[in-house]
Amino acid sequence: TKEARRLGQLVGEDQRVERDVAADIKLVQIIEDTRQLFEREIGGPMPGVEVGQAEVDRIAAAAGECRCAVVGGDLSNAKVLTVAVAVTGECPGGRPVLRSGAHPDDALLVTGPLGRSAAGLAAMRRQATRGASVRPPTAAADEAALVAACRRPRARIAEGMVAAATGATAMIDVSDGLATDARHLAAASGVGIDVSTVPVDPSGAVSQDDALFGGEDYELLFATPDAEAAVEAFATAGLRPPIVIGRCTDDPAERRLRGGPLPQGGWEHRWEHPPSSSGRSGPTG
Repeated sequence: TKEARRLGQLVGEDQRVERDVAADIKLVQIIEDTRQLFEREIGGPMPGVEVGQAEVDRIAAAAGECRCAVVGGDLSNAKVLTVAVAVTGECPGGRPVLRSGAHPDDALLVTGPLGRSAAGLAAMRRQATRGASVRPPTAAADEAALVAACRRPRARIAEGMVAAATGATAMIDVSDGLATDARHLAAASGVGIDVSTVPVDPSGAVSQDDALFGGEDYELLFATPDAEAAVEAFATAGLRPPIVIGRCTDDPAERRLRGGPLPQGGWEHRWEHPPSSSGRSGPTG
């Protein structure tokens, strides 16, 4: 469509933006100022983890890909490094695509194969266990690619814009695993889901369980009444074609995979109540 082609041009411009946000932010200096203030007030060294220019450069590069500026934040200290990121922005056209808009008979699509991040995490755990063992160059290269997918996921901003422009009714990123995030979308939309295929990464080192339950791929799962239009728009924008994995149904309780039940699994967020004044935690009933 004409709108999709226009979005494709905008996407191309966004992808060419220079990634020099680090020159405009001075996080290293902010951290150093905080450390000096702590030492003056406490009279001793500030405990915690050193954060250097390399870490700041990586933060700036990731933000630069999305044309975001890093504008500061709260600083604290601990024995481990924790980075919490809050993002604010605007919705082009004023119509956000939520996880709650899918309809029965909408097609379900994913913007790319799944499971590489989970396989990369498994590879890092193996490396930590076996140490620096000698491996064939091909196997080492494949493993390095999986590790990179885990350590440096990519936000599918362009894909989300094009999907929205071509009529996506609901959308969610696959961060908790396909089995879990598909359930999130279905529950919010009040529809059932019938998954006909699991888009396992074709590298050969990724299992179906990695794709279903691994999470942190950050591909987009979206529903649309016109899958062909979405695929055509992605091609026009120069993006990988999205993969049709199933459809939405009119039974809100349906969760199917190839005719059987969609297995449970993936990341489940757990919320804990803070301790009460009596020292007991959780609700009292």
